[in-house]
Amino acid sequence: MIIKEAKFVSSNTEVAKCPETTLPEYAFIGRSNVGKSSLINMLTERSKLAKTSSLPGKTQLINHFIINDTWYLVDLPGYGWARVSQTSREKWSKMVKAYLRNRSNLACVFLLIDSRLEPQKTDLEFIQVLGTMGVPFVLVFTKTDKQSGQKTQANIATFKKTLLQTWEELPRLFITSAAEKKGREELLEFIAETNDQLHKI
Repeated sequence: MIIKEAKFVSSNTEVAKCPETTLPEYAFIGRSNVGKSSLINMLTERSKLAKTSSLPGKTQLINHFIINDTWYLVDLPGYGWARVSQTSREKWSKMVKAYLRNRSNLACVFLLIDSRLEPQKTDLEFIQVLGTMGVPFVLVFTKTDKQSGQKTQANIATFKKTLLQTWEELPRLFITSAAEKKGREELLEFIAETNDQLHKI
């Protein structure tokens, strides 16, 4: 897939105000500071499409971007940042769950996982939320340029082993680095394949 055009459409706190469309959506979410904005910018080859910040928790809205006028990329608020009030965390959680529950055109959630860390409770909990809600998702391991390939593979193996304690089948996995543009072709190919399958339905 070649991304010819990527345009910001809207930011919302309410799902009801999100764009009215039947085009497929691919939502990106993960723990704060997982490198979500950098990955989105790498994927679209637009350095400032998603706002990056040295402070985690920058994304606080449901942000829609339309890609090639054929599908939407959705940047969702991150989770798990301790330096945010409980009220804010609950507000964001409610907003995200409402989005996941009510967007019938949501094709897939890209759940970003920091490849440098052992399995995090917040990630595992969110995976359970997706499973309980029946939302299709894949796992995207980020920041692999920050460590050796051997360390990345070891951490992913640990994550898979942890998931298999509660899941019979593992979701699809992608290994990425925004800095090295690693995984870009694989992610875009997955989106293109999913779009083709949806068109056949």
